[in-house]
Amino acid sequence: MGRHQGVTTRGVGPLLAATGISVTGDGALIAAAPLLAASLTRDPLAVSAVTAAFYLSWLLVGLPAGALVDRRARRPVLVAADLVRAVILAALATLVLTGTASVPLLVAAVLLVGVAQCFFDSAAQAVIPAIVGRDKETLTRTNGRYWALDTIGRSLAGPPLGSTTFAVNKTLPFAGDALSFLASAVLVSRLPHVPAPDGPHERVRVAVRGGLRHLARTRELLVLALSLGAYNFGYNLAIATFVLYAKDVLHVADAGYGFLLATMAVGGVAAGWRAAPLLRRLSYRQAQAVALLVQGLAWLGVALAPNAILAGVLLAVLGAASALTSVAVGSARQALTPDALLGRVVSAFRLVGIGAAGLGALAGGVVADWQGLRAPLLVAAVLLVVAAVPTWSGQQTAP
Repeated sequence: MGRHQGVTTRGVGPLLAATGISVTGDGALIAAAPLLAASLTRDPLAVSAVTAAFYLSWLLVGLPAGALVDRRARRPVLVAADLVRAVILAALATLVLTGTASVPLLVAAVLLVGVAQCFFDSAAQAVIPAIVGRDKETLTRTNGRYWALDTIGRSLAGPPLGSTTFAVNKTLPFAGDALSFLASAVLVSRLPHVPAPDGPHERVRVAVRGGLRHLARTRELLVLALSLGAYNFGYNLAIATFVLYAKDVLHVADAGYGFLLATMAVGGVAAGWRAAPLLRRLSYRQAQAVALLVQGLAWLGVALAPNAILAGVLLAVLGAASALTSVAVGSARQALTPDALLGRVVSAFRLVGIGAAGLGALAGGVVADWQGLRAPLLVAAVLLVVAAVPTWSGQQTAP
């Protein structure tokens, strides 16, 4: 058993390394893109549109992307998606360098990066169980490390890097993200070959229906998908205009904004790395319900926090709960879905979850414009606490 797990770790190692590098660039982009938007306009709706663009791509191409991934070998899809994102980010960096960037062009670039991410994420989530198997302990350990590295790059290292380099030169974070995708493409090209799933190549529309049918008929997956949608809606409702809240209410400087976001990674990394023992006694649904409750209370605390230091502590708690959400939902999805359907089921989850994130980001802009910058945090807190109840309740299936 120990020998098998060692081989498993080596097999998935390139994906973990690629994740650590590329998401650091993404973390820089998460901080730099809203800062660039805020330097071009002070309109909350325009700023929130940048965050929404990251997610609305899943509404446009998420399901067909999953169907196409399910009929191809995973490794070439991962490499191609990384290369496409590198080209888009290089073009955006050129626009910023030449002073021709605008909010519409920024939104378009972020949207196109999101389209490529639809293919990458579906293939990455499908390749993990193909390499490590579907044992719960192994899946939660692998996914815990995957999401811990994701958190380190996206929330700990990336945002301070993005905000600091943006303060030095607005072009740097976007050029750096382009380079990170090139490095990621090299690494994922070293993954073990996983052949395309067996079976006939149905028409895309028929294949999409097959993935949706599996999700609808598997009650645990359906509840988790809807719960993930509620979480993403609430989180992005709060975070979409948080850059304005941090600057105008908490009085955080541009360079400090990335460090404030990075506090979420402190709890996220610890929770992700220790996910297997933390989730051992809970079903996937129970773990998700606890995470929703903690996240709601954390956003309430941030809204009431008198300064950035206390807000940062509470964001660390929120990050820990978010990591457990990612591990629990991802492991359940991989454990309860056949290989031939996994790309489509991942896309169906993302359609619900990330589509809800885009709508939540737009809602955050509307709420902030209507009731002020603190209002989105309070509304998100209520929604997340309420969503925890139906996620926990009902018949629990042992994971």
